[in-house]
This record gives sequence, C-alpha cells and structure tokens, in this order.
Amino acid sequence: MSKLVYDGTDCVFGRIASVVAKELLKGNSVDLINCEAIIVSGDKKVFAKKVLTKRDMGSGGSMKGPKYPRVADRLVKRMIRGMLPRDRMKGQDAFRRLKCYVGNPDEAKDVIKLTHKKPMKFSTIKEIVRILK
Repeated sequence: MSKLVYDGTDCVFGRIASVVAKELLKGNSVDLINCEAIIVSGDKKVFAKKVLTKRDMGSGGSMKGPKYPRVADRLVKRMIRGMLPRDRMKGQDAFRRLKCYVGNPDEAKDVIKLTHKKPMKFSTIKEIVRILK
C-alpha cells in the first residue's frame, strides 16, 4: 500500500503506538523516526522497574525468558508489538512492515506529526533507556 513516516518527538507513547498499529493492520508500511524523544507518562523509575522485572523473569540462559532490548528504537518496536495480533499472519506481516529509527535517518519528507497535550509528569524513552543500561 503506502508508506507513512511518523515523527515521535514529544508524542505520548500510547497514542502514537495505537495510530501506528492501526496503520500497520490496514496494510500500510510505517517508519517511526525520533524514537528516543517519545514521551512516556508517569515516573521513569516505575516504568524502568517494570521493564527490568519482565527482563529478569527468564534469567538463566540466552534462550529463556522475555527479551526487552536496551536500545530506544528496539524497545519502542517491542512495545508496539504488544498492540498487534502476532499469533496470526496478519499481525506478523504488519510487524514486518514497521521500522523504528533513532533520529531522522534520511531527512525524511512528508513527516506526519501528532500534536496533543503533554502530561504533567513524563519522561522520554531516552531517559528510560539510560536507566536500563
């Protein structure tokens, strides 16, 4: 179908993720740029603790447990995966059409920017990734 480029700068994660997931399920290819600047509402330490808890559930070997990456673009892609029905071919194909980038790789044109009100207490993915390392 068509290729859409979304800018994640100052966007609340849940809102942009739901828009991206719907576009992927419609059959469009989506590039999400500036993943490190996406906003997560709430306390960053609480969010990082949830991710660390899930990561430590399968401690033991490399083949065990849920895998949560430590890089901003891969973490965003992993979290968007939760909004897709990946147990069906439709969801697997949609996930393959998603590309996430840190920064703006090719100075993309025709970028779609979502605008909405920022929450009172928030942190960026970049700050959360810094805690995870």
